[in-house]
Amino acid sequence: MPTSAVTALLPFSLSVFMGFLAIGVPLPVLPLEVQDSLGFGTVVVGLVIGSQSLATLLTRQYAGRLCDRRGTKPTAIAGFCAASLAGLFYLASTVVISPDLGLAILVAGRLILGVGESLFITATAAWSIARVGPENAGRALAWQGIAMYGAMASGAALGGAIEAVGGFDAVAGSVVIFPLLGAALAWRLAAVAGVAGTRLSFLRVVRTIWRQGVALSLATSGFGTIAAFLALRYQAAGWRDPGLALLAFGATYVGVRLVFSGLPDRAGGVRVALVCLLIEAAGEVLIWRAGTPGEALAGVALTGLGYSLVFPSLGVEAMRLVRPQDRGLAIGAFLGCFDLGLGAAGPIAGVVAAGFGLPAAFLAGALAALVSGSLVLLGMSKNKK
Repeated sequence: MPTSAVTALLPFSLSVFMGFLAIGVPLPVLPLEVQDSLGFGTVVVGLVIGSQSLATLLTRQYAGRLCDRRGTKPTAIAGFCAASLAGLFYLASTVVISPDLGLAILVAGRLILGVGESLFITATAAWSIARVGPENAGRALAWQGIAMYGAMASGAALGGAIEAVGGFDAVAGSVVIFPLLGAALAWRLAAVAGVAGTRLSFLRVVRTIWRQGVALSLATSGFGTIAAFLALRYQAAGWRDPGLALLAFGATYVGVRLVFSGLPDRAGGVRVALVCLLIEAAGEVLIWRAGTPGEALAGVALTGLGYSLVFPSLGVEAMRLVRPQDRGLAIGAFLGCFDLGLGAAGPIAGVVAAGFGLPAAFLAGALAALVSGSLVLLGMSKNKK
């Protein structure tokens, strides 16, 4: 990637990293908080984890329209502030006596965090593409993902350390602080002018990019299963330190994106996505069959390696189908498909885990990746006709 593009993308990635720490830091702690402190089962754990993505999904259209009409900079800053507010709800959930009320407050915090994520991720994605140009859309989306999953991975390890020192209260406090740092970084970046012209309806945009969006949803469900149930998979097997496995996911994910971020732009998103989805499925199968923590860690790392370029690969293909004035809405719709996969993964995997055991949830993730690959392959065949 040209040095000028790197220079342009780094501040956006850093602000997203700080905002996404609000999601990554509680990741290894929340499932145990819901199960052990509040006393609820795996299905409720899945619903709590998935509620954030549901809120994000339901507000993607609004976020995209806000970016196109009001500007990406104010939309991003509003999102960071909302994510910070969620941490106060996390804190409030710890001071009530009733587990049901504590759960309700915790879910409210997750919903607010979901809205904040919708705003700042959609805005910074559209903002960064506008800065480096659509010919570098794959690179911009790849660097966006580096920040997101780097924060998820390092945040998971950091969250375990924070919880060990100060408990869930300290974790909640960090959720307040990190997004505010992201807002401060975004405040210093120059705004970009909006693109004039008639705009498509949201449904028209969805119809345009539906194939890429559904494939992304299916692929993302594998990561959603890891996010919701890896800690419980470790606990049930008597293994320690699931945060280390999440760190391995982030390391492989970020490493591949750093080295190969331009590959979807050069080789084509469809081909790259197909290879990555097969690798992701293999990683999920390894987690399902793991008999040792080392095997589980290897499976999580392999899943991260495979999933790494799925988002930018499918995103490149989606962005080629829309006009500049609809790019914010298209990014919102595409990211909404990511949210759909992440949000649905928790409840669905929770039902699978309750019926067939925790390991089976990861087999379901592998099957979802294979179906995603089949959809991409069908799209390739259709394009050749």
